[in-house]
Amino acid sequence: MDFLRFNPKPRLAAWPLGPDAVCVVADDVLADPQALVDWAGAQHFVPPAGYPYPGLVLQAPAELTQRVADFFALHARGSLGARRTLDLTVRLSLVTVPPAKLEPRQWLCHRDRIDDTGRLLFAASVLYLFRDPALGGTSFYQPRPAASETEQLVADSMRLDGQAFGARYGLQAGYMGDSNAYFERIATVPAAWNRMIFYDGSLFHSAEPGPPERLNADPALGRLTLNSFFTCRRKTA
Repeated sequence: MDFLRFNPKPRLAAWPLGPDAVCVVADDVLADPQALVDWAGAQHFVPPAGYPYPGLVLQAPAELTQRVADFFALHARGSLGARRTLDLTVRLSLVTVPPAKLEPRQWLCHRDRIDDTGRLLFAASVLYLFRDPALGGTSFYQPRPAASETEQLVADSMRLDGQAFGARYGLQAGYMGDSNAYFERIATVPAAWNRMIFYDGSLFHSAEPGPPERLNADPALGRLTLNSFFTCRRKTA
């Protein structure tokens, strides 16, 4: 499979995400990214089970997952403050849900996982597999209210329906983009063909899928990404 070949010399940069975090940005990641898009086009994507991704997903082949693990260890893991990968999930994803049909918890930026012990780091990555930058990159945010208020906001987004949540917080259905009363956008990494970004998944973040009319379930036309989630030991653990 041609899409399993990673570039041994990608272009690397570190983008600051506030005073204490970075996003590792790797360009020219796959030797043949179009091969992965073509392969995805011949597969059957399904709705996610057990997590609120606004679209369709497909589990990555085991060999591709291993190549992602190797690339992460070589080019990004140390920069994020981790020293060993304990677990990894990799899947292809397509944003397909129109803004008006999002659940309240999808109106907000989110965190993937949080570790209260200080021993683990939950890193994440996105490989952009579309050429049109209007389909959107990834933004990062910091909460404006106190931690307890932010926790209540997130909890309410998961238990209230759209009408009740919107009335309580003055928000409406839609993908997170600019800052609002509850979150300040601190950085945006633009999408680029064959660009892969790595970041601490405990940071609030959100995809910016672009115009609703551009959402498409065809991997050749839609916002196709390769999303990876790493459970790691911290360097200090």
